[in-house]
Amino acid sequence: MITLNSTHRQQIFAYALEAAPAECCGLIGGAGERASRLYPMRNVAANAHVAYEAAPEDLFAAQRQMRESGEQLLAIYHSHPRATEPQPSETDVRLAYYPQAIYLIIGLAGQQAVMRAFRISEAESRWDEVEYAVIDE
Repeated sequence: MITLNSTHRQQIFAYALEAAPAECCGLIGGAGERASRLYPMRNVAANAHVAYEAAPEDLFAAQRQMRESGEQLLAIYHSHPRATEPQPSETDVRLAYYPQAIYLIIGLAGQQAVMRAFRISEAESRWDEVEYAVIDE
């Protein structure tokens, strides 16, 4: 499970809305199960409206900052702008290279943005929904 603070959730939703109609993407670093920092990334996918690919330089910079800060990669987030109840796509499962991370997917098509959390196994070609917590700070 991962624990975000309410500011993290608000920032992720704002980034997803700003990127729409393209998908947004980013990393979440922290310790244990507690998120401490968001790392928004530029989506450089060939068709960013239906896929995401983090800009390599953004990804490397975030990983370096996490190492320097003593953080671990806790989660990867991205949006599905046309989904009301987001779930991993076949592409999401095929490209899930970080099995230890939780994948947060934000759906923007409903009256309110919705975020769901998943464990995705690229090796097993499957996903399971998991719980996450949001706390006020």
